[in-house]
Amino acid sequence: MNLSGRVWGATVPEQEASYPCDRLVETPAKGWTRAVDISAPADFVFRWLRQLTIAPYSYDWIDFRGRKSPHTLVDGLPELALGQPLLVFEIASFETGTHITGVLPAQLAERHGQMAVSYTLRPLDDGCRLVVKVAFEAKQPLAQRLRRRFLAWGDLVMMRKQLLTLKKLAERDSP
Repeated sequence: MNLSGRVWGATVPEQEASYPCDRLVETPAKGWTRAVDISAPADFVFRWLRQLTIAPYSYDWIDFRGRKSPHTLVDGLPELALGQPLLVFEIASFETGTHITGVLPAQLAERHGQMAVSYTLRPLDDGCRLVVKVAFEAKQPLAQRLRRRFLAWGDLVMMRKQLLTLKKLAERDSP
């Protein structure tokens, strides 16, 4: 059992794997890894991941000021683009059907340190595996390192809800 808040649902190989976000943070870096199986095709789940550009899909009353994240796929979303908002991040890279990767904007990085995130999809026989890695710089002042420990738990609670919500919606609507 992991008591650090750094891992939820991810296997050891997933925790040790390299993700696109790893290249966006100065080394040495640390990270959190969260994962879930989804009984829906990766290309379909990717459509739900795109909606992270407009809504958080976690606890809306906290993350979205009480507005509701859409529970249907939104038609007419803008195409993914570098610099586009992705939750608190900006899109730094993406590959349709495979991953969306974001980095903290400079103003937030100055305050919280460098952070990046990758939402990755891997096809499985009966659906796909969604693995999310949050990477951040390891060399930080003590105050930031302590804040990160608490942030790991908050992120765990929020991202667990987010991943389970995306799983539920994708499985409900899967073709």
